[in-house]
This record gives sequence, structure tokens and C-alpha cells, in this order.
Amino acid sequence: MTDTRYLVHGVFWDGPPGSSAANPLKADDGGGPALRLQSPDGDVRQLSLGPGGRLGFEVVKPGRSCLGHVRVQSASSRSHILCASAAPALRGKQCERCFVLDESRLMHDFHRGGRVTPGLRDYLMQEHWLYVATFAGGATKVGTASGPRKWNRLAEQGAAAAAYVARAQDGRVVRILEDLVTAVAGLTQQVRSTAKADALLQPLPPGDLLAANARAAADVRALLARTAVDGYETVEEQWVRPAQAGALYEPAQRHAYPHALDQGQHGFRIAAVSGANVLARLDGTDAAFVVNLSQLAARTITLGGFASQVPAVQESLF
Repeated sequence: MTDTRYLVHGVFWDGPPGSSAANPLKADDGGGPALRLQSPDGDVRQLSLGPGGRLGFEVVKPGRSCLGHVRVQSASSRSHILCASAAPALRGKQCERCFVLDESRLMHDFHRGGRVTPGLRDYLMQEHWLYVATFAGGATKVGTASGPRKWNRLAEQGAAAAAYVARAQDGRVVRILEDLVTAVAGLTQQVRSTAKADALLQPLPPGDLLAANARAAADVRALLARTAVDGYETVEEQWVRPAQAGALYEPAQRHAYPHALDQGQHGFRIAAVSGANVLARLDGTDAAFVVNLSQLAARTITLGGFASQVPAVQESLF
């Protein structure tokens, strides 16, 4: 057990893309999910969340703390700057000062003529992709990803099925297309993390998810085919879901994790991971639980051999 306190940045998926020529719902994983942790001296640790592993932690500080801000030097280089005052998070996961200094937030207004730094401009001028993603309950969104992280971004978002619908010459064009799809086709640009977790309790059958995604992607491609925007080409490319997510989409009984992640001790074995959601096995019960680790972001924890308390009346689970 360790007394080191870590600030949780979230669940990330690094490494090369997964690939499978046969089944878009099962990849040969090129990397794996990890919980990104920041120690008090600023060092960053990647804690693997691979299936079969165990995660034990205690939340040791109330509320959320600022995660700092990002400076972008180029298309392939960015720096994470620690919060100078280790302030409480007031705007999501940042204090007011770090929110203002964060260069990554400027990218969302770039296509509307917003100001960007030279490094962020270099990042935005690389190839970007427009995708349509469907989640476990059938909710579907439109989104964008830079070329180098086009697969990883969807893995981190926890898509059940997804397809790329356009390749754009830069980040300005792809965001124009994204706004067009939202305005005309009505696809949202965000699905809440709580909705993703709730949907994993009873996911739709795999065939239904693929069909829903295919219909939405076809509608978007048809829309793009008649738009006057320049600087992109329509594509038909299927995203391949990580193999490590598979067990969360199989027909099985699973339950919402019964404890809030803003306090207390937690520990469980990991059976599967989709985005920030973990299929967990608690000691002392055969029941499976969906744990939404996005609730840990910006919280301070210590790691150790902790165990989650099993609900007192297990019959209420069934």
C-alpha cells in the first residue's frame, strides 16, 4: 500500500490502433486503457486497466482539484502545465486561471475565425476525420478526431460502434462539417458520461448497434455529398472496437456500482473496459457492476489494497 496522493486526470487509451479485418466489434488491441495519475511533484503515472487486473484506491480529499492547462507547441507536441496554486476546480476540472490559459479550448472556435496560438494552428492544420459514433443504448453523435488519434479518441469515448464519414484537410474544415451535421441532421456532439454508463447496464444487441450506426453514417454521407464546403472527401471506413470492451456488450446481468466515487475506499477486479466505464467484480459476490471512472477525474486518491463494500442485501440486485 502507498501513501502517495495522486490527482486523477482520467482514463486514456495510448498505443497503436486496434485492427480486425473480420469483425468491427472486436479488435486485436494495439494498446490498452490506463488511469492517468499525477503525483504531487508533477510526474505522471499510467496505471493499466487491462482485464484481469485489480484497481484499489481511497478518495482522500473532498471536492475536485484543478488539473492545470495545456500549451500546444505543434501538431505532435503539447505540454501539460500544473496548476500554480493547486486550486479547487471551479469550471469543470479547472480553476478560473487555468481555464483562461488553456490553449486547447481555443480550437472549438477556430472555424468561426477565433484566435489561436501558432502551435495550436499547426495542430489544427493537420488532417482530421469526421466520425459518427453510437453508444450502448443507441444514442448517436457526430465528432472529430485528428489523424494520429482517430482510433484512440473513439476508444476513450467508449463507442459501441462507429464509422468515419469524411477525411478533412484540416481542423477548420472538419469542424464546419461537424456543425453542419448537427444543424441539418440533428446529431448531437456530446453524449453525457452518465448516459453511457447507464446504457451499459442493458446494452442493445450488437446487430442493432451496428445497424443504427450504419443508418446514421449513411444519412451523414448523403448530407455531405450535397454540401458546398470544400477541403474534404467522403469516406466509408468502419472503426474497430477494442477487444477489451467486449464483455460489457455481451448478454449478461450487470448492475450500477452502488457507491459514489467522491469519497471512501474502493477496490475491484476489472473484467472489461469501454471508454471510462469498467465492468467490475467485487470481492464476495458473483454480481458484475458498471463503474463510471469519469467520476474520479480531478479527485485526489491513494492507491492500495482496498475493497469495495458489497451491498448488504444482495437479493436487491437480482
